[in-house]
Amino acid sequence: MSGVNPNAKSYNVLPGPVMGVVTADYLENLARVIRKHQIPLVKLTSAQRFAIAGHAPEALAEIWRDLGRTEAPAKPVGIHYIQACPGVQWCKFGRQDSLALGEKLGAALLALPLPAKTKVGISGCPMNCCECYVRDLGIYGKKNGWTLVFGGNGGGVPRLADVIAEGLADDEVIALAERCLRYFAANARNMERTGRLMRRTDLAAFKAAVL
Repeated sequence: MSGVNPNAKSYNVLPGPVMGVVTADYLENLARVIRKHQIPLVKLTSAQRFAIAGHAPEALAEIWRDLGRTEAPAKPVGIHYIQACPGVQWCKFGRQDSLALGEKLGAALLALPLPAKTKVGISGCPMNCCECYVRDLGIYGKKNGWTLVFGGNGGGVPRLADVIAEGLADDEVIALAERCLRYFAANARNMERTGRLMRRTDLAAFKAAVL
């Protein structure tokens, strides 16, 4: 593939898979829908989801029905996605179960209203395959528990996240993540990402508020 296709008509991110985990049934149905609608481009996104491009806009409603949805998923203002690595169950370098934590964190916090798009990365070891230090909320595992970092951004104005706490159990890291996000909701300007908030926030004051 080279350049941008001037004939591309539309672009959508598909519902699921959660944290990049797929099943044979999901992939078989996706392949069937791609063939049926002659979709020319399917791409894995940085959020571990599938994107489809080049289909006619008028075909969109039928595509979602074929994928088992009544309508296209709404793009959230809040937690945009939770990215997670295979973790201790599936990777020889893993120290903690990142997929299990991602499920727990999603159940606890996905519906939390936030002022701007928020990206979450969970890595099962300090190698940080999910790039936690450039996520709004990053969590990575060590032998003695989870480390939580906050306020990262990998966009046009990069920022490394600040370490907030270390050595946390699952319940502790989820509770701290919620306090960090609630501080973000209470103090950020409209559509202001965590990185910009933390640039103008004293780190000691932030820690005092959430720890």
